[in-house]
Formats: sequence, C-alpha cells, structure tokens
Amino acid sequence: MNQLDHIVIAADNLEQGVEFIRNKLGVDIPAGGVHQTMGTHNHLMQLGNQAYLELIAINPEAETPKWPRWFGLDQALMRESLRQQPRLITWVMNCENIQRLAQQAGIDIGVPTSLSRNQLRWEIALSDDGRLLGDGLMPYCIQWHSKPHPSGAMADLGCRLESLHIRHNRADWLREKLASIDAGHLVKVESIADNETPSLAATILRPDGERVILSSI
Repeated sequence: MNQLDHIVIAADNLEQGVEFIRNKLGVDIPAGGVHQTMGTHNHLMQLGNQAYLELIAINPEAETPKWPRWFGLDQALMRESLRQQPRLITWVMNCENIQRLAQQAGIDIGVPTSLSRNQLRWEIALSDDGRLLGDGLMPYCIQWHSKPHPSGAMADLGCRLESLHIRHNRADWLREKLASIDAGHLVKVESIADNETPSLAATILRPDGERVILSSI
C-alpha cells in the first residue's frame, strides 16, 4: 500500500527556513544534503511512521540545472512568495512500483526519474516544466530503491505528523484524482466555497501540543 513519504517546506534560503521551523515547531532542523541534478539543498527530520519533513531551497552555490527545478522552485510567483515567508508547498507519496503507477494513474504524475545521493537511490515522477502537481495538493510520487527507508537516519526531534488536510472547491473531483493513484487514504479532503482559496495543512504533534503548518502565507 502506498504511504506518505514526506512533506515539503520551501524557503528562499535555508537560514530563513530553519528559523521558520524553529518558530513553528520549536526545533532546529539539521542539515541534510545537496541535490546536484536539481540545484537545491535541504534540511531533514523524522515525523514518525517512516515519514519526514524536508526543508528545501535553491542552492546558491550550485550550477543552474539544465532543466526546471522540482517543486516549482523556478517559477517567479513561487520565488516571490518564499521571499516573504517559507511555507508548506506539497507532499510526497512513497509507492511500491512507480513505473506501473505512472502508466495506470488517472492523472499525469510526471516521468519517473532516477536520482541518487551518496548511498541513497530513488525514482521520483517529475513534470517536464517543474510545476507542482495540482498546485501542490496532489502528491509527487517516489519509490525508494535503497533500504532501509532514509527517515530512520534522520534526527528525531519529537515531532510527529498527525494528519494532512486539504481544503478544495471541488472536493469530490480531488478525491477521485487521489483515489486514481491510491492516495486517498493519506489525506483528509474538505469542501470549501468557490470564493475560498484551496490549501494544504500539516498538523504536527509536539510534546506541548499540536502545531499546524499551512501552504498559505
């Protein structure tokens, strides 16, 4: 069965993002690594149940990649919003067979692309223009080819992902699309009025209570 792999918080730079997470969750998220192919770098921490939080930003020391960066990070509107404040931008689903999923999905999840870093090996489905899937409400799909799951080596700072919650103007349509990739059980979907803005929210449990991180500023 497909599982929630991680949530993605993007920032204009990693220092800004670390401060944002410190203010939101009361922890200092440790450095992760660099993605040479994508021109990005990150910080990482566990969220329980083989899920984790990724803080990602464009790496100013990396060469400009030959293709669009993932997670919409090259888009002008994204860059402008992140200069104002980091935010939750999307989520990632761990699937058992990404090639089969890409062929059978009821939506275009992108092209499964092989990547690696140190001992880690994985495939992630990427859109050719780098855009977020469903404005960040549909998950990126990943399949890990290295074991154990990388979250086990990440810092455990006492944070646990309790739920993901999407608010959408066409909730039934979104539920259908999520079901087409066997992702419906991973997120709660709530209907909102046409004049409201769709959003993604992650509820994270800390020893002192719940904290909510939103996709909106």
